[in-house]
Amino acid sequence: MEAKKNPSVDLRKNSFFYLTLGLALVTFLIWQGMEWTAYDEVAKEETVDLLQDDEEEMILTQQIQQPPPPPPPPAPEVIEVVEDEEEVEETVIESTETTEEEVIQEVETVEIEEEEEIIEDVPFSVIEDAPIFPGCEKYSSKAERKKCMSEQVQKHVNKKFNTELASDLDLEGVQKIFVVFKIDKTGTITDVRSRAPHPRLAKEAEKVIRSLPKMKPGKQRGKPVGVNYTLPIVFKVQ
Repeated sequence: MEAKKNPSVDLRKNSFFYLTLGLALVTFLIWQGMEWTAYDEVAKEETVDLLQDDEEEMILTQQIQQPPPPPPPPAPEVIEVVEDEEEVEETVIESTETTEEEVIQEVETVEIEEEEEIIEDVPFSVIEDAPIFPGCEKYSSKAERKKCMSEQVQKHVNKKFNTELASDLDLEGVQKIFVVFKIDKTGTITDVRSRAPHPRLAKEAEKVIRSLPKMKPGKQRGKPVGVNYTLPIVFKVQ
């Protein structure tokens, strides 16, 4: 025989009601939990803010206590009075104002001597007024006198130099001698130096240059100066 179910005891007819009730209960519990947690966090934040405000007020209301000033030094028991025995001389300041009756003395003019300009030796190639060789005064222009001087020096060397000395020294071919000398402020030949293939040739060249006649000194900016002159001597030994 099959067992028959009692309709009053069947639980499936109320299942939807129990499900709805359970969902409502769970929703209520979740909502209460969220409200309680949010309230606690807000309360904590307000409490922290109140504490911070109280600390700031306490810090601002504190008074800074400064230490008392040190006591003044004690006064001396006995005050000695020192008599001023030294006499102070009064300085009389004379007036610098003049009157109509006073005679003003004339101040003598002080002459300042100008220092003489020192001009160093000038090369012959750039000298303004070249030294004048005896006999070259007949030329009026500076260029002609300069050219005349060079020609006369060359003629003097060709005439006086002993070219046979190179043959005696067994030298052959072209011989070159360089001589450097100075015509000083008085027109005298000084500071003669030479360079040659043999010492005897150098000595001969210096002797010939020192035998040049005295000249009129060269001038730079209108003042006598020393003039440096370089002379090459070239000859060929047969």
